[in-house]
Amino acid sequence: MNRILVIEDEVNLARFVELELQHEGYETATADNGRSGLEAALDEDYDLILLDLMLPELSGLEVARRLREAKNTPIIMMTARDSVIDRVSGLDYGADDYVVKPFAIEELLARIRALLRRINIETEEHATHQSTVKYRDLIVEKENRIARRGDEIINLTKREYELLLILMENINVVQSREDLLAKVWGYEENVETNVVDVYIRYLRNKIDQNDSRASYIQTVRGTGYVMRQ
Repeated sequence: MNRILVIEDEVNLARFVELELQHEGYETATADNGRSGLEAALDEDYDLILLDLMLPELSGLEVARRLREAKNTPIIMMTARDSVIDRVSGLDYGADDYVVKPFAIEELLARIRALLRRINIETEEHATHQSTVKYRDLIVEKENRIARRGDEIINLTKREYELLLILMENINVVQSREDLLAKVWGYEENVETNVVDVYIRYLRNKIDQNDSRASYIQTVRGTGYVMRQ
């Protein structure tokens, strides 16, 4: 269930909007001035905020500006001002959309659905992106456990894949042999740190492929290994 915060000082309008939102299945909270609205927005996690432009104590623009310093919660500005400069100011201060008073509740609900739908799509795309790790022309698809160099799939063993993924997820961070041993082999008995060197050599043979550039994996003498940008 999506949570929506309504920051509006017109009591009757706030109550009307709140009831309509609840009827549509949203969970709601309200605040009747800018300061308490900002505190609520910062203290709790909401999926969307309906923010009046003209508020006591703190203006809607100031609420949006301060909120954007800490969070990316979607904001729909509700304003009686319909000038271009007012609309542009709202968007520049961090609002994602606006609706002009007096508005039809159907329009407001449609804008809420559209904004939440867009945010959901962006979140899914971000999650998909996060499941893919890239370094130079190497790509690891974590969900499929596939490593590619360009379009060519690199056949890796389980240990080689895990070594590569750790190094690619920690670009510019040196991984000691002990750290790699613990992350990839756990604490298996009879495994010595030199096994890491052996598997790094296996991995280099598969991913470097006589590349004229420096090896993807660099040795940090006396410490371990790293991939550097």
